[in-house]
Amino acid sequence: MELESLSSKAKSLRKEHKRLLTKLKAKKGQEIDRMFQEQHEIAFQSIDCLECANCCKTTGPLLTDKDVVRIAKHLKLSPQQFIEQFLRIDEDEDYVLQSVPCPFLDHDNFCSIYSVRPKACREYPHTDRVKQKQLFSLALKNAEVCPAVFQILEEIRKGFK
Repeated sequence: MELESLSSKAKSLRKEHKRLLTKLKAKKGQEIDRMFQEQHEIAFQSIDCLECANCCKTTGPLLTDKDVVRIAKHLKLSPQQFIEQFLRIDEDEDYVLQSVPCPFLDHDNFCSIYSVRPKACREYPHTDRVKQKQLFSLALKNAEVCPAVFQILEEIRKGFK
């Protein structure tokens, strides 16, 4: 799916996806986790993040204090220098990037700090984690950004009718 149409397609199916997730809430957490994990593995057999990198181009991760220290060290900056140069504090008092696309995204979609990237980036798109019930609102949001999440929700929806 073309990235330009992903957001609009996901928005047009948002009510359907929300309805699906509401129905899924009645299921056991382990069953939901299994469905997401299974579809996650299938989706990433055909989707290459390096061809897309839409998450890095359109959204920014939350950074933990540990992320700040690790990345700053890697960049040979003090944590304070790293914060001043790259981060801001959002409305929830979390560290986030000052701007998107991510300043560490290279022209070839490789991450220049991949080995020390933030925890949120390592775990994105969060569809292979346990306790998916707690991440339903995040999945809805990420379906507008990540073709894999959109595909995962669509496949679960098709199998759940």
